[in-house]
Amino acid sequence: MAKDTTRDMTTGSPMKLILGFSIPLLFGFLFQQFYSVVDTIIVGRFLGVNALAGVGATGSINFMIVGFCMGVCSGFAIPVAHKFGAKDYSGMRQFVANCGWLSLFFSAVMTVTVVFLCRNILTWMKTPEDIFDYAYSYIVIIFMGIPATYLYNILSGIIRSMGDSRTPLYFLTLSALLNIGLDLLCILVFRMGVAGAAVATVVSQLISGVACLFYMIKKYETLHITKEEWKMNVSHMKTLCGMGIPMGLQYSITAIGSVILQTSVNTLGSLAVASITAGSKVGMFFCCPFEAMGSAMATYGGQNVGAKKLERLGEGLKSCIQLGVVYSVLAFVVLYFFGSHLAALFVDDAGEEMLANAGKFLMICSTFYIPLALVNIIRFMIQGMGFSTFAILAGVFEMVARTLAGLVLVPAFGFTGACFASPLAWVFADVFLIPAYIHVRRRLQMRLN
Repeated sequence: MAKDTTRDMTTGSPMKLILGFSIPLLFGFLFQQFYSVVDTIIVGRFLGVNALAGVGATGSINFMIVGFCMGVCSGFAIPVAHKFGAKDYSGMRQFVANCGWLSLFFSAVMTVTVVFLCRNILTWMKTPEDIFDYAYSYIVIIFMGIPATYLYNILSGIIRSMGDSRTPLYFLTLSALLNIGLDLLCILVFRMGVAGAAVATVVSQLISGVACLFYMIKKYETLHITKEEWKMNVSHMKTLCGMGIPMGLQYSITAIGSVILQTSVNTLGSLAVASITAGSKVGMFFCCPFEAMGSAMATYGGQNVGAKKLERLGEGLKSCIQLGVVYSVLAFVVLYFFGSHLAALFVDDAGEEMLANAGKFLMICSTFYIPLALVNIIRFMIQGMGFSTFAILAGVFEMVARTLAGLVLVPAFGFTGACFASPLAWVFADVFLIPAYIHVRRRLQMRLN
């Protein structure tokens, strides 16, 4: 077992543990967004605004499907964290084995289904005709790569559940560098268009996942699964599905609202779609710290629940919220003054209207970064505590908010209405999550007493 890389989060200062765990995660998410940003910059600068809008028009459906995959993998890792915190390593390996079997099944079914329905989905979303072919060429390849998405995310989730947030960073770095090189090769040399950007993303993630697998086999002795432990266990699979499916559905239910919103934005034309695409890419880069904090709280909560140290949950939550508030203020200041300039990186011939729209989008969203910080920190803490079903309910609140924005705000206020969709969703989710945490904390205390 690689003891120097795993981290026991059941003892020591919560602030130090969360910071130490979050920083490698932050770099990992930054690299993940980095190669997504590189995709967008290369597409926008070398293939044009319509190609950029075509890729952007797939964002919500991409989030709905790929987000489900990532949510399921995150949920599968929670029982592993519980067993690691309880020092039950044989039980942990049995859960890891059953994670593998379930991931194979989920990835096969999802890949076949969404690839078959891909063109119909884009039609239902009223994707503009001038960008339809770009959107389809990109997203169908991304969906073909769903098995690679499962491979990397389930392995990195298992590693993080043992308190090791550094190793996934190394493989994300590898993936980022590969993606940049393959982007340039596929688009500039092989002239594959937007399909080249999708191929680069899938291949780089696949290589990263395979490298992660070989590393785990070599370095983590505690994950060397015996023949007996490899057997399918119905009870374990039920537990894993009880954690994973709600977390996956939370992403997908949230994304339903995003799909409805995207459909409304599509009616505003390709310029509005391109503006939100560029603004969203910049925004996602600045939101990486919130994702890192959330993932840290999932592992922190999972290990401390497994160790039955419930008094540490509130301490960790308070520390992480303090970090989130400080960062939110700093991010707002940067995006308020430089948002439109950062958006200009994505398109070589961007007009003033597009940059103004992208800057407005970033300014409005960053104003609500403190509510976003609470969404990530509290939701992932609840999930780590073992109450994944509440993730679905939080997702429902976000879905309702984005649906209202798509059906009411966009028709009434146009592009400005679209800018308020995500902030409205974050506020709606917090209205549910804050009392939900208090409730599940009391339930957990009663259960363990």
